[in-house]
Amino acid sequence: MKKLFFLVISLVAMLTAKAQWVDDPATNTFIANCANDDGELYTVTNPITGDTYIQWEGFGTNGWSPHLQRINFEGVPQWGDDGIHISGLEFSSYSEGVSMTTTADGGVVSCFADYDGYTYAVKINADGTFAFGEQGLRLFDGHGFSRTELVAGDDGGFWALGADYENSYLQYVNADGTLNPYATISASGYKCMFGQLTLSLNNFVFLTYERLGSGFYTNKDICLVGYAPNGDQVTPDVLLMSEQSFQSTYIHYVVPDGLGGGYAYIWHPAFGEAFNVYVFHYDETGVSTINDTNGVSVHSIDPSNFYGGANGTVDPVSHDLIIAYEQTDASTQSQSRIYINRITATGEKVWDEGILVADYVGNTYADIRVDAFEDGSGFSLIYTKDSSNPYFTTIEAIGFDMNGNQLWAKTLCSNAYRRTVCDDTPGFHLGQNIVFWVNCINSGIYGQNIGPDGTMGPIEPPVTTCLAPEDFEGEYVHNMQEELFGVRLSWVAPETQPLHYNLYRYNNINKDEVIIEVPGEATSYFDESGLGAYKYQLTAVYENCESDFALTPNGENYVYIEVTGIEENSNEEIVTVTRIYTMNGQCLMHNNVSNLSNGVYVLQGITSDGQTVSRKIVVNK
Repeated sequence: MKKLFFLVISLVAMLTAKAQWVDDPATNTFIANCANDDGELYTVTNPITGDTYIQWEGFGTNGWSPHLQRINFEGVPQWGDDGIHISGLEFSSYSEGVSMTTTADGGVVSCFADYDGYTYAVKINADGTFAFGEQGLRLFDGHGFSRTELVAGDDGGFWALGADYENSYLQYVNADGTLNPYATISASGYKCMFGQLTLSLNNFVFLTYERLGSGFYTNKDICLVGYAPNGDQVTPDVLLMSEQSFQSTYIHYVVPDGLGGGYAYIWHPAFGEAFNVYVFHYDETGVSTINDTNGVSVHSIDPSNFYGGANGTVDPVSHDLIIAYEQTDASTQSQSRIYINRITATGEKVWDEGILVADYVGNTYADIRVDAFEDGSGFSLIYTKDSSNPYFTTIEAIGFDMNGNQLWAKTLCSNAYRRTVCDDTPGFHLGQNIVFWVNCINSGIYGQNIGPDGTMGPIEPPVTTCLAPEDFEGEYVHNMQEELFGVRLSWVAPETQPLHYNLYRYNNINKDEVIIEVPGEATSYFDESGLGAYKYQLTAVYENCESDFALTPNGENYVYIEVTGIEENSNEEIVTVTRIYTMNGQCLMHNNVSNLSNGVYVLQGITSDGQTVSRKIVVNK
């Protein structure tokens, strides 16, 4: 039967006077208590429930350790004013690097290294209980005591990545907390570090990582490789960025392209000794689609100006990269401007030299965040602005359509005080995006939401329309020369492009169900199913729901196909004919060879030695 994700907006568990999103940039919404020097803020929203998690690092009795808060869609804190403090482990007086992701069941996973140099993953359920125990799971068999990365899998589990300043370690953790074998990423003569993860098809993951030498200034390149949850490498190593020489502290970032691949970008001064941002792209097979391994620069090289501080998002319709970046003068780096550009998967710069969206008028800008609207109609740019003192800033937001035209401009926080802004934004989910920060004067974490139309404060979630594909059809395909046999399926796409399709395949013999994830822009799929009788059903999956099954032109919600092939795995004669097929794959209603008219057929039957075989016969009476 069809599967639906229901939108669950949680009712308040603990109400306070500061509980709901406000639309006043002078006050904003209180999220949690913290010290004024706490930092390393990360956030992520569960796209199904609409709950958002915020993590920050603060110094306590057990060292510089993570704290977490959960808020519902309305901005109501769910774990009290202090959130949850992960206190089962001892931590250093500084952070080794933390990361966070949500899981399909509404929980959140935090990953970090403890004082003893072990990497742990702690999962907290939506009700605040610890799914794997308060101490969590030790990953990578004790390796990887440095910077971590996480990405949620498509089955309730998650991928985790760690490093130890020499090698990187990659491991899949199943939804029940069992650990799959981990992979070690190493290269002779190099340090393999600063990895980034993007989830691909079939729950595979792509890892981009940097191979770098020793020293503050070093040679480094960026490599790409794909892995399966069992720890097997599934794609060959690909050189995404050729070796360049620059400071080791400048690292790359990635953003998924929505099709199983992703964009990588990094800024460095390797060409013309002037900083610029360079973009790379790889598809769902792990192949680089930008021929130049130097990448595509977002702006022409300009020795008098630096371009860096970039942040990217992907348009869910065109799957182009929308990237925002900062311009500063090369001599003093005292002035500041913000540009945006649009880069295709093949490296075309749609907006040429970029679009200037924040000019220098005595201000400096930082903390750039760009996020696409869910429906692909535009994107928002969030940034901090300093008008007098670099330690006293406001937070601004601008909305754009997909042609780069400004739609609105809002001040999210107008009080000019020193703040530590979240390292990321969760992106638009259910019609809103959120930015968080630490108030470094009065302490406490505060936040502000914003809708794609510029609305602040209470926002009604959009009515979710789960349009199903139409005219779902299938046919048996057998290529005699290539010995290829399977099922070709086709359909008419819904009016709104989904994130992807779920193709359900049921084997009538062993009743196995297989779910195949098909990219959202596809309208056909060839399934190398093997011999057997199969039922197929198709749904469209959007961010917050899954559609009904697609209907065939005859009004059925499934396609039934019998697949035959030609196998000569026995020399014995067929003594019992079980099925007769035409060369078009049609199964005849009788098993009597004498009743066949002239033509070519495939017999499926049992030989005298008990084997089931398929053989071609020619009838010529």
